Amino acid sequence: MSEKERVKRVLSGDTSAFAYFVDSYQDMAFTIAYRVCCNEQDAEDVVQESYVKAYRNLHGFRADSKFSTWFYRIVYNTAVTHSKRRLWKVDREAEPDDALHLAEETLQAEIEAMDRKAVVNDILGRMPTGEALLLTLYYMEDHPVKEIVKITGLSEANVKVRLFRARKSFKEMLQRRYRISDIL
Repeated sequence: MSEKERVKRVLSGDTSAFAYFVDSYQDMAFTIAYRVCCNEQDAEDVVQESYVKAYRNLHGFRADSKFSTWFYRIVYNTAVTHSKRRLWKVDREAEPDDALHLAEETLQAEIEAMDRKAVVNDILGRMPTGEALLLTLYYMEDHPVKEIVKITGLSEANVKVRLFRARKSFKEMLQRRYRISDIL
């Protein structure tokens, strides 16, 4: 059954059909909300509020885009509204120098042994929330730039520029954090 048909079912009174959307999109919705709010409880509240908004405004869903794009836009806007801080502000703490000063080869070997996902999440967690969100949407969720434009409300050129800067920032943070001289 297509998403358009599921939307029609919900609009015609079959409220249980909405469960499909909850099951399908809750993980990414939480990821988006968490990247913006930087707090699990706030992210959970944002996702719940977003589902309520989506349900109440389902009649306004136009099938010219995917349901996920429309819904993630609601999540993003709700999270930004919920969050009191500026989305693109850099809020990094100074990292203390490692006392052990391990050799670069040892660190590279440790990184190779580490779960790549853990390393990526570590760096994303240290990045400005807006940059981390864009990288997550583009690389981890495979959303094309045009969908990211719809989700975030940024212009296409702005998304491309911010993705470029986010990639550069990610690389620099990865190199600095794990003392790797030549990556990517």
